[in-house]
Amino acid sequence: MTDPALLRSRMVDELTAGGFLDPGWREAFLAVPRHAFIPDVVWQEQRRDVVPFQRAEDPSRWMQLAYASREFVITQVDDGNPVGPGLIGDAISSSASQPNVVALMLAALAVEPGMTVCEIGTGTGYNAALLAQRLGADHVTTIEIDPEIATRARAALSTNGFGNVTVITGDGAYGYPPRAPYDRVLATAAVARVPYAWVAQTRPGGRVVTPWGTAYLNGALLSLTVGEDGTATGRLVGNVAFMWLRAQRIPLAWIRDCVYDEDKAQVSHTGLHPGCVTGDYHAALAIGVLVPGCEYRLCRAQDSSGEYTVWFLDSHTQSWASIDYMPGTDTYEVNQLGPRRLWDEVEAAYTWWKQAGSPTADQWRFTVTPQGQQVSAAEDDDVVPVWGPTPAASH
Repeated sequence: MTDPALLRSRMVDELTAGGFLDPGWREAFLAVPRHAFIPDVVWQEQRRDVVPFQRAEDPSRWMQLAYASREFVITQVDDGNPVGPGLIGDAISSSASQPNVVALMLAALAVEPGMTVCEIGTGTGYNAALLAQRLGADHVTTIEIDPEIATRARAALSTNGFGNVTVITGDGAYGYPPRAPYDRVLATAAVARVPYAWVAQTRPGGRVVTPWGTAYLNGALLSLTVGEDGTATGRLVGNVAFMWLRAQRIPLAWIRDCVYDEDKAQVSHTGLHPGCVTGDYHAALAIGVLVPGCEYRLCRAQDSSGEYTVWFLDSHTQSWASIDYMPGTDTYEVNQLGPRRLWDEVEAAYTWWKQAGSPTADQWRFTVTPQGQQVSAAEDDDVVPVWGPTPAASH
């Protein structure tokens, strides 16, 4: 099946059956042709490379990809300049989000007729088109930092009847004051700290919805409500993973670059199963908050032994730690080196989380003020500052 209308109808049915699509958004998803916003050249992951796929190579496959309800489409690599030979890319820098994630985020936005929305991260323009279909194009402002992507989205919106959407080429971290205040601000890029500009440009009672994460865990959807005093408060309402806002990109730490002098590492042992700190979403959320700048990588043995090693990395301080898991044991060897003892920090954070009652993601509370961002667990009075002050409200 390659007919766009039939594929779009099937996508909407799948989103509805999966519980992702709010009924108020159904008509917009049926009306907006997603394939019209997908570039002819997209990218696909092959092992550690990202390789181009041209629509002309296989039009049917390209169309199916455009309407896959639970797949994202890579639309740019390496900020538009593929670093590998033969246009092979290394890092994904822009994509069309999975339709089920798009639907989840739009439901969290809770828009009503007459509202104005500022979108951070235009991408293909598809999300802006959905907003325009529901609210009216003149009620939608969208900001894209990449000039080439902004130009392409602007053209796609215009061609498909949404030319009155205001598309701004600029840094979305600062919002767009000329059209503020907005009833809603929606980001399609993850942040570790919410730019206060988004709060300042939202009406009291309005909402800011953004993917949120840490170096340890990039995978949460944050919804904030703005108060009369200009303070925004809220909680996590979903599990989503997005590329970082460019102003807050966290450089990917590679084992080969961070691990050194293994023979000089401090050796210790722990009874804490490494799966507890990597396999539990709620624990990982707490660890990410309490151990800033720490990433982890899990490396499984090539055989069927079930053995694996978890590496904890902080490229900024050149600190690393590793813990080896072997089935059938209850004590695990730990190696650490660098200014930070990362395993000690991770283990302490996990212990705190357990002693706090193992708060789940929806129990964390966020507060954003001009002075910074704070996070606390609902069962704990302690407040944990995350990533220092929020960026300034304007240039």
